[in-house]
Amino acid sequence: MKTFLVALMLAWAGAAFAHCDTLDGPVVTSARKALDSGNLNPALVWVRAADEAPIREAFAKALAVRKGGPAAQELADRYFFETLVRIHRMGEGADYTGLKPAGETHPAVAAADGSLRTGKLDRVDALVMERLRAALERSFHEVIERRAAAKDPNDVPAGRAAASAYVEYLHYVERLHDVAESPAAHGAPITHNHKEPS
Repeated sequence: MKTFLVALMLAWAGAAFAHCDTLDGPVVTSARKALDSGNLNPALVWVRAADEAPIREAFAKALAVRKGGPAAQELADRYFFETLVRIHRMGEGADYTGLKPAGETHPAVAAADGSLRTGKLDRVDALVMERLRAALERSFHEVIERRAAAKDPNDVPAGRAAASAYVEYLHYVERLHDVAESPAAHGAPITHNHKEPS
């Protein structure tokens, strides 16, 4: 259950992070456009205004080095891609773990990007709702089953298992609600404020 919850939370934030790290993701695609056109603006949209200076510096260096031939261009481009992605992630409070190969996009992110291209939400809806419903039902039924197995007040281990399942279920439902109410900003933590049973 915890694994699915983490996957859900990261599907829109973490997966988006990973998408931003890929060589075919939106950050590197914008960096390529900037380098090819000589116009930095497509790349600047991916960093905070306060972080523009190192991007401008890396861009100027990359443009200068690119003139040294194909090998120099490849090296300069890679340097600029890495700098832009690193500073983009830093602005989100995320670690930079290097550029990822093209094609390593999370299915939820691919569906979300596809929905924006087609103007239709069906694929995202089906992907997310199917998994949400299945995970919600598993979590709910686990609480019911563990409570049924914990009828004996002297069976502390069974009671603990029931309490643990209950708390996980509440956290899960609360986080789903919080995400639905206000999707986390790219990289923002999601908090919970439920009361433990007394």
